[in-house]
Amino acid sequence: MSKLKFVLQTALIMLFCTTAFAVKNVQKPMLERIEPSFWWVGFKNHDLQLLVHGDQISTTKPVLKYEGVVLESVISVENPNYLFLNLKLAENTLPGKFDIQFMQKDKVILTYTYELKAREAGSANRIGFNSSDVLYLIMPDRFANGDPSNDSKPEMADKLNKADQYGRHGGDIKGMLDHLDYVADQGYTALWLNPVLENDMPQASYHGYATTDFYRVDRRYGSNEDYRQLAIAAQKKGVKMIMDMIFNHCGTGHWWMNDLPTKDWLNANDKTITNHRKSVQQDPYGSQADKDEFHNGWFVPSMPDLNQKNPLMARYLIQNSIWWIEFVGLSGIRMDTYPYPDPQMMAEWTREVMIEYPDFNIVGEEWNTNQVQVAYWQRGKVNPDGYRSYMRSLMDFPLQDGIVKAFSEKEGWSEGINRLYDILALDFIYPDPKNLVVFADNHDTERFFTAIREDFSKYKMAMAYLMTIRGIPQIYYGSDILMTGRKNDGDGNLRKDFPGGWAEDKVNAFTGEGLTAQQKEAQQYLKKLITWRKNKDVIHNGKMLHYLPKEGVYAFFRYNEKENIMVIFNNNAEEKPFRSTHYGEGLKGAIKGFDVVSGKSVDDLSALKLPAYSALIVELK
Repeated sequence: MSKLKFVLQTALIMLFCTTAFAVKNVQKPMLERIEPSFWWVGFKNHDLQLLVHGDQISTTKPVLKYEGVVLESVISVENPNYLFLNLKLAENTLPGKFDIQFMQKDKVILTYTYELKAREAGSANRIGFNSSDVLYLIMPDRFANGDPSNDSKPEMADKLNKADQYGRHGGDIKGMLDHLDYVADQGYTALWLNPVLENDMPQASYHGYATTDFYRVDRRYGSNEDYRQLAIAAQKKGVKMIMDMIFNHCGTGHWWMNDLPTKDWLNANDKTITNHRKSVQQDPYGSQADKDEFHNGWFVPSMPDLNQKNPLMARYLIQNSIWWIEFVGLSGIRMDTYPYPDPQMMAEWTREVMIEYPDFNIVGEEWNTNQVQVAYWQRGKVNPDGYRSYMRSLMDFPLQDGIVKAFSEKEGWSEGINRLYDILALDFIYPDPKNLVVFADNHDTERFFTAIREDFSKYKMAMAYLMTIRGIPQIYYGSDILMTGRKNDGDGNLRKDFPGGWAEDKVNAFTGEGLTAQQKEAQQYLKKLITWRKNKDVIHNGKMLHYLPKEGVYAFFRYNEKENIMVIFNNNAEEKPFRSTHYGEGLKGAIKGFDVVSGKSVDDLSALKLPAYSALIVELK
C-alpha cells in the first residue's frame, strides 16, 4: 500500500468515526413542560397559547390532529429550548384528549397528550366576592399545621424552623381544611389566602410572594388537588375562595431563571431596583425615565421584574389566572403590587377575565393613603390621561390609615374620629366605593390591636365601624383574638402562628381553651357583628347619611326602602347624651329601636346615653 493511499484511508476512517461519534452524541430534543398542561372548552376567547420548554425543542415541528382544534402558528424565540404554540379552538370543540407530536424529518420524536376538559356547569356565571361578604385573610404557613409530614421537603432549601420569625412554621392546606368549621361558624363568607404557589427560595419563603412555579402549589402546603378540594369544601360551607396572585415579579428561584425564553422576558437585566414612587403613573409632569424605573425596576433583589410588555409573557400570565379560576373554582383574585406592572397589560388582563366571568371580582393592592391615586385604578374611573381600568375593587388603604389614627390619637379639628368623616366625604372620587375592601390591618401592617395600644374599647368601636360602613370588610387572622405585632420588629412578627394550629399549642383559639376572657369577648363580639351583617342588604347595598362629628361623637345612617340603621360612636372618656333632635334627617321620625349588640330594645331614643368609648348599632323602628 502506498504511503498516500494509507494516509487517505486513515483519514477516511477517522472522519467516519468522528462523524459517527458526533451523530451518536447529538442531543436528542427533550420535553420538560407544557404550560398550561391542560385547558377547557367553552371559553369566549377561543385562542390558547402553549409554552413548550425542553432542551432543543425548537428543532422539532409540532403537529396535532383533533376536530375543532387548529395549530395556527408556532413561535420560535432566540432560546432553542422554547416553542410557543398558538391554538384556535372552535366554538363547538368537544372535551377530549389528543396528541401533540414533535417531529424531526417526518419522524415522531416526542409526544404529549393534551386534554381539553369540560367546564363546571355555571362556571362563567360564578358570583365573585362582594359587599355582602366578610373576608378572612390567612397566611397559610402560620394558621394551622394539619400535615407535619410536609413541613420540610428534601429538595427544597427552606426547611422548617419555628424559632425563626422568617422561617417555615409548617402551616398547610390540610390545617386550613381541618378548621373550616371555625371560619364558617365565625360568619366569614370568603377566604383570602396569602400566596400558596411554589416559593422554592433559600430563605424567608413562608410569605409566598416570590413565586418559582406559576402552575404549582408549594409542596409544603400540599398539592394542586389539595387546594382545589379546600375550595370545594369551603364552598359547601358558604365560604368563597380568593387567590392572591403576583404578576409584577417572580422569585430568583423560578425554574425559567436559568433558561430565559427571550432576552426581554425580564425587565432591568442590570437588576435596577424600582423607585417605588407610585405617583409617577398619574403625574402629568413626570418624566418617562422615572416611570420606566418604577414599572421596570425589581421590587427587591430576590424578585426579578417580569416584562408584561412582552406579548408572550402577557399571554402566559393572563392564561395562568384563568386556569386557576377554572381549576380551583375561585370567586376572586387579590392582585399584589397592582400599580407596578405594565398598566396597559393589567387593564387587558382584567378586561379578559371579566369577559369570561362577568360577575367575578378582583381587588388590587394599591398601598397608598391618597384616595386620588387609589381611585385611578378602579373600573369606571375617567382619568385625565385616558387610562382605562377594568378592575372592580381596591384595597382601601386611605380608610385603613384613617381607622388606625381615628382610634389611636386625641380628638382635634381633623384628628381622631373626624378622620373617618373626612375620608368618606371624598368617596365621590371613586366610581364604586361600595366595592372597596375595608380593613383595619393585614399581613403588611402593624397589628391593629398593637396600633391602638391594646385599647379593647377602641377595638370594638373599630370592628363595629368595619361591619357597618360601605365596602367589603376584611379581617386578618388573629385580629379576631387580639393578636399583637409591631411593624418595627419585622414582618414575621406580624404573622405569628394562630394558637391551636399546632399539636403542642397550649392555647387553642379554635376551641377557646387558654384564651383570656378579653380574647373570648373579642371573638364573640366580632362573630355577633359578622353574623348580623350577613343578611343585612341595607348594609351591603344601602345608602348612607353621616353627620359631622361634634365633641367626639360621630353618627351615620345606612338605609334603604325597608330598613334604617343608626351607627353612633362616642370617642370620649366620658358618657355623652344622644341629641336626637340633631339627627332628625337620619332618624326619619323613628323614636325607638333595637340595640344589635346587647339585644335590648331602645324604647326612647331621646333618653339614650352613649357610654364612654363605645359604638352603638341601632335598628330603628
